[in-house]
Order: sequence, then structure tokens, then C-alpha cells
Amino acid sequence: LAGILGILFGGFGVHKFVLGYQQEGIILLSVSIVAWIIAIVTCGIGTPLIMIPSVIGIIEGIMYLTKSDEEFVQTYIIGRKPWF
Repeated sequence: LAGILGILFGGFGVHKFVLGYQQEGIILLSVSIVAWIIAIVTCGIGTPLIMIPSVIGIIEGIMYLTKSDEEFVQTYIIGRKPWF
């Protein structure tokens, strides 16, 4: 679930909230909101900034889905590794 949410809604940090990483989820959500505000204020010049949190979510989603179940649990549930 976290991998699919990371790919689809990673820019909003949904996959972080699902894994119990509230602080990291809030960081991604905040960066996404700030990027949207910058894009609107600059009349579209800042639009590439919107892609940064989305790319992070896609990368993490793919990483989650390519790990075995045991490796995923060891790394992200037991080991509590919040980023990449």
C-alpha cells in the first residue's frame, strides 16, 4: 500500500503517514504546498518546483515495491528508516 501511495500521491506525503512517519509526511506536504504557492505567485515560473516532492514520492514508492516483504519490514518498520 505504501509503495502504491508513494507513486500516486507521494508529493503529498501520504505514503509517509501510512508508515507512521508523521514528521516526514508533514515535511513533504509542506514542501508541496509551498511549491504550489510559489508556482501561483510567479505565474507559472516556479512550476518545476511542484515536481520535487512528487519525484521523491515516486522514487520511494518504487523502492518500497522492489523490496521483499522481509526486507521492507526490517528496513522501514523495525529499523524506522524514514528517507530513501
